[in-house]
Amino acid sequence: MRNAILKALDKNSKRTPKELAVMLGYEEEAVRQEITQMEKEHIICGYPTLINWDKTDLERVSAWIEVKVTPQRGQGFDKIAERIYKFDEVESVYLISGEFDLAVMIEGKSMREVANFVSSKLSTLESVLSTSTNFMLKKYKEHGMEIAGVSTEDERMLITP
Repeated sequence: MRNAILKALDKNSKRTPKELAVMLGYEEEAVRQEITQMEKEHIICGYPTLINWDKTDLERVSAWIEVKVTPQRGQGFDKIAERIYKFDEVESVYLISGEFDLAVMIEGKSMREVANFVSSKLSTLESVLSTSTNFMLKKYKEHGMEIAGVSTEDERMLITP
């Protein structure tokens, strides 16, 4: 039951326990209790809303920053990751494999604001060895959901001899 509830909520967190019960074939009260228990256990950590910010008048810049760090003895990457995710600008922090150790997603009002964050807050942390910043230009799909419809029209220009 738990996995079925999680999968359903992951696709649409607005579903009520009653809707989930009908959809999944469980009793409403059992679903409600299971959700409450998963919230207490921090399996369910929140109910964010997926917003297409490009359709609003709010100016936002998203950046994916790869960070190479020196892990701390006895704490690995956890302590530096915690230090990074406590910054208000930070949306997400991931431990990754490859050339870098951490991936940090941040939001800012402008590219300059993101650059200032990287140069004055992130890169000055003692464990940070290097960073690589990538700006999000357009989101097509996020959290398993299509954000921006892809045009089916052929946008190439016709060239005739």
